[in-house]
Amino acid sequence: MNDIPEQQLVKSARSGDADAFETLVRRYEKRVYALTLRMCGNSADAQEAAQEAFLSAWQSLPFFRGEASFATWLYRLASNASVDLLRREKRQKAVSLDDAELTLDIPDSRLTPHEEAERNELRDAIRTGLKSLPDDYRAVLVLRELHQLSYQEISDTLDVDVGTVKSRINRGRKRLCEFLTRTGNFSPAAPSKKTEKEGQ
Repeated sequence: MNDIPEQQLVKSARSGDADAFETLVRRYEKRVYALTLRMCGNSADAQEAAQEAFLSAWQSLPFFRGEASFATWLYRLASNASVDLLRREKRQKAVSLDDAELTLDIPDSRLTPHEEAERNELRDAIRTGLKSLPDDYRAVLVLRELHQLSYQEISDTLDVDVGTVKSRINRGRKRLCEFLTRTGNFSPAAPSKKTEKEGQ
């Protein structure tokens, strides 16, 4: 069933075809787990959230009308499951930025030990900084920066308007930069000479 178009699989699954739904699960399980892992911060919670998302998908499929893509709809369920789990257990755990699914544009040249240490320190700081953000800000940053979703896709995924998405991303980035500046992992741009004179 791997070569069957997604629309056909969704249609069959909506009609109660468990095999069709299993094929959809296999297609998306890695991406859904990558999202829940970054949201929850550990594999046990991530697996639980992913399972809840797929269970919710199976139960809600008869009501899925296709206004958004199946992937976007599934991301929404996974994001909601992750946030619900974190709130239910009142945990704020680190978001994993270094799992195997994460794609980074890394130059081919090998890093020096000093550069590698600096990079690891920055990664740890970003992980801690994301942990400190409110759930709403963390969710949009994970979807935007790590999953490369567009503003509209994030809007569809989280069921909020695009303006809210942009606002949360801007505020989340600002808070994260402030955290990195406080911890010495980010240096704000030096003021221009014109700005310095105006401030005198």
